Amino acid sequence: MSLTDARQRTGPLPASSRPIPLLALACAVAVGNVYFPQAVAPLAAAGLGVSPGAAAGVVTATQFGYAAGIFLLVPLGDRFPPRPLLVTLLTLTGLGLCAAAAAPALPALLGASVLVGAATVIAPLAGPLAAGLVPEERRGVAGGTLLSGAIAGMLLSRTAGGALGERLGWRAPYVLAALLTLAVALLLSRTLPRSAPPSRQGYPRLLAEPLRLLRTEPVLRRSCLYQATVFAGFSAAWTGIALLLTGPVYGLDAAAVGLLALVNAGTMLVTRYAGRQVDRRGPDGVNLVCFLVVMVSAGVLALGSTAGASGLVALVAGTLLLDVGMQSGMVANQVRIYGLGADVRSRLNTAYMTCAYLGGGAGTWLGTRAYGHFGWTGVCALVALLASAGLLRHLGMRPGVPA
Repeated sequence: MSLTDARQRTGPLPASSRPIPLLALACAVAVGNVYFPQAVAPLAAAGLGVSPGAAAGVVTATQFGYAAGIFLLVPLGDRFPPRPLLVTLLTLTGLGLCAAAAAPALPALLGASVLVGAATVIAPLAGPLAAGLVPEERRGVAGGTLLSGAIAGMLLSRTAGGALGERLGWRAPYVLAALLTLAVALLLSRTLPRSAPPSRQGYPRLLAEPLRLLRTEPVLRRSCLYQATVFAGFSAAWTGIALLLTGPVYGLDAAAVGLLALVNAGTMLVTRYAGRQVDRRGPDGVNLVCFLVVMVSAGVLALGSTAGASGLVALVAGTLLLDVGMQSGMVANQVRIYGLGADVRSRLNTAYMTCAYLGGGAGTWLGTRAYGHFGWTGVCALVALLASAGLLRHLGMRPGVPA
């Protein structure tokens, strides 16, 4: 690469890409809306006079709404201009959070949670938008920036939501989340550039398009397989970690799992670097490294079966490696699929995210059963096996063949 090329890749961002940091903030707030109820649900149970198991339905309702929003609303990113679409969804999310904060009983809270989950699909919409705002050689860095924001929202929302709820009651985190969401909606309404939608297709065709793209685009199928296998391993590992830490080996409480998750805050720094490597070396090289990192993480995590300080150190190091591999692979895969067509990026991302979440759900199911039958070692073996499946598919590619 020449010095001129290097300067072009590392110089200041063009004016069209200046909303990227604000989109990263929007991703942080939106993703936080999905995850902070995990810390608030036990407090809501006490406040509403219901069992903790019943209140846990709030988390399920939010996640179900989010999955439905990915399928039903993200394709609209190819049909409507991004500024009014994002502002409308954020406003609906803010109103849903206000309704949740004022809920007099659990059924009302559950209904509001479904609305919040469905409308807060800002991150899957922001990725395709950011890819269109930056030059092709900057898409990796832009994707890494958005992912850093999403990770920050996921990690900090649970910690902040739990702490605020303990001090001011379970309704306070919902009020704060509503204020932040509406503030971001106002900022986006004033800063996002105006642009025309890339597609005029009707809504039924938009919904059917992700399935068609999966059938006709081998590059999309490959990226979906990569992320599904790695995210399945990630979900299996964290399911097993919760069982390991709260079980007889360590005998810790659920808060320890949250503290361990905070270690992954370091991934926020890595994703931008991973995006830079995608821009310089291409997605395939980054995917190869990510598969190897995940496989190494499985070996390190296996050492966590020995209780005590050494076991905790292994879990910390292993989860950090696992998260770095999974999140960096996410950047590489999304850059690859966004190159398939500017006019279908939201529908491409719908297919990709749906497959990733299906992989994550399967990983949770497999991880629970692996732990029940083979213990923590079985979970680590499952992580390695899933990463190996993706790696073998990657190594089996023939040069010049996109599939």
